[in-house]
Amino acid sequence: MRSITTIICIVLLLAGCGDKTPLTVDPGSEQKGRRYLALGDSYTIGESVEERDRWPVLFAQAMNNRGRPVQNPYIIARTGWTTGDLLLALTNFNPKENYDIVSLLIGVNNQYQGRSLEEYRVEFRELLLKSIAYAGGEPGQVFVLSTPDWGVTPFGIENRETVEKEIDELNAVAKAECDKEKVLFIDITSISRRALNDPTLIARDNLHFSGKMHQLWVDEVFKNTKFRF
Repeated sequence: MRSITTIICIVLLLAGCGDKTPLTVDPGSEQKGRRYLALGDSYTIGESVEERDRWPVLFAQAMNNRGRPVQNPYIIARTGWTTGDLLLALTNFNPKENYDIVSLLIGVNNQYQGRSLEEYRVEFRELLLKSIAYAGGEPGQVFVLSTPDWGVTPFGIENRETVEKEIDELNAVAKAECDKEKVLFIDITSISRRALNDPTLIARDNLHFSGKMHQLWVDEVFKNTKFRF
């Protein structure tokens, strides 16, 4: 059994400050290159890592290094968000221009809060359809990352088997919805589990993942996407 102090720490770390307004990074009007929108939760905004180590930022940099110019990512994500929170944040988000690339990574807080798989399916599907719409109706310009397994972190290790099982169930739902819409689903969950034997992949808060892990996720994105964008 976890102590009350441990439980409180996990709640605070997962929930962030409780502010439900989007945390975004403005790409700027003078930039050239593909417009990139990154939607998600703590993993997308890079809780406990430097801004330069957030995986969407690393992805954009890697695209630029490969001669595929991409603007700084426009990030709508916050620590603690469930699928419902992200949907709420997108209520009045109506960009004037389509995005050339849209990524989605959401679900860990649904799992942590014990929300139902059916609720996740319905809300994830709505987010997926919104992502495709933001990409001008082109599912080939959207990719989804699986939810990492926080059960391998020091805060999650006591309930590792339960977290692992529930994260796998969540990801199975997400993959099934992506397959329906012909959206690329990229498994980074197995990569996140490497942290069980490599503490350098864990962030300083002992709950999220380090910049080194974020880079591994980007490497996996490129293995799957190659130069489709």
